[in-house]
Amino acid sequence: MVRPREERWGIVHIYSSYNNTIIHITDITGTQTIVKASGGMMVKTDRLESSPTAAMMAAKKAAESALEKGITGVHVKIKAPGGHNGPNNPGPGAQAAIRALSRMGLRVGLIEDVTPAPHGGCRKKGGRRGRRV
Repeated sequence: MVRPREERWGIVHIYSSYNNTIIHITDITGTQTIVKASGGMMVKTDRLESSPTAAMMAAKKAAESALEKGITGVHVKIKAPGGHNGPNNPGPGAQAAIRALSRMGLRVGLIEDVTPAPHGGCRKKGGRRGRRV
């Protein structure tokens, strides 16, 4: 009789801007860090930190470490800079990171966007007549 292996879930927090991609895997509560990796840790030049290649390498490293520690499935939370001035859409590394995680053998559960949305707050930059292009 084959005993099904026990599933342990974690949360992957992917922060993806146009400058870098940060992958942070925690336990299901989100309090205990299991592994952190970023695009900047994988490449030498600053301009490649946000690239899909660097994100894939970081995700691969993070997934290996998570699998070693017994995590089999992950829920994904993607975050862009957001706020009242930052771009609300994630950078180029987010999708590549998710693809790399699933390719490494981690089961991907929910994929959720947790970009901070402004509500009221500070005045947006650009002056009275907006940004003139």
